[in-house]
Amino acid sequence: MPEELPAVIADGPLDDTVLEFMAGQVSLVPWDTLDTGLTLQIEGLYTYGHPRVDSALLDRFPKLRIISNYGVGVDHIDLRAAEERGIPVGNTPDILNGATADQAMTLVLATGRRLIEGDGYARSPDFTAYDPGHMLGREIHGATIGIIGLGRIGQEIAKRAHGFGMTILYHNRRPRADAQSLWGAVWRTLPDLLEHADYVVLSCPLTPETHHLIDEKALRLMKPTATLVNVARGGVVDTDALTTALKEGWIQSAGLDVTEPEPLPRNHELLNFKNVVLAPHLGSATVQTRRAMAQLSVSNLLHGLAGQPLIRQVRY
Repeated sequence: MPEELPAVIADGPLDDTVLEFMAGQVSLVPWDTLDTGLTLQIEGLYTYGHPRVDSALLDRFPKLRIISNYGVGVDHIDLRAAEERGIPVGNTPDILNGATADQAMTLVLATGRRLIEGDGYARSPDFTAYDPGHMLGREIHGATIGIIGLGRIGQEIAKRAHGFGMTILYHNRRPRADAQSLWGAVWRTLPDLLEHADYVVLSCPLTPETHHLIDEKALRLMKPTATLVNVARGGVVDTDALTTALKEGWIQSAGLDVTEPEPLPRNHELLNFKNVVLAPHLGSATVQTRRAMAQLSVSNLLHGLAGQPLIRQVRY
């Protein structure tokens, strides 16, 4: 380990782009050396795949100066524990807003028009003739979308929904003064939004207040023709309640970029539901966005190691 380079531990394997930006800047320590004496020399912690960072882990790094997260969500990091130790936490907001909003609309379209079912049928030996009455979906244009969490990503979803001519409802802790003038978005209480939306889209952070926000009670408020789309965090939804809702027809379908747990066990019922579209957490997974995330997260890391203010710092 070169002494002139600060030691950084990461829960790799890391993306090639991340490694490109780190090259020659740090001495990278693999996560599987966590139980060795090397931890005493660690100055930077780079979280790539959402490892749990709590007080017990931080106590193992007496020289730690910075935690840099590859992504926006930091629900896996104990921010209070970091603040108590004077360790700044960096993340990558804003640059993935558009890509994640694109993914939300992709799931709205795929569920509404039954795209995955249609693809499977079109490839199967059963498709021998066109039947205009077969596999009817539901329209997106003119439908009502309910966005839970009109933050940076939620606003981008609203822009796209406005382009589709959708009626836009949203729920935040507080209404936004400009939401109606910008996108025609109208604030509603959570129960009212759930009752009226054809597509309920989750783009809120996972916090103690939003954990299992979509539970049995919430799902029973939704229309039987409604779709739930989650591009937030899996823990915002009670997976057991959602499984029952889809099985018993409380709602029509779901589009899930994230789940709880993640990934789902390979024998989980949801994996076999035709009315569920699943993606392996691809919200920000574009070439352009992931490169920008790598650059910003490594820049945060290097700034922290140098004792400089982070470009983007999470505040507890």
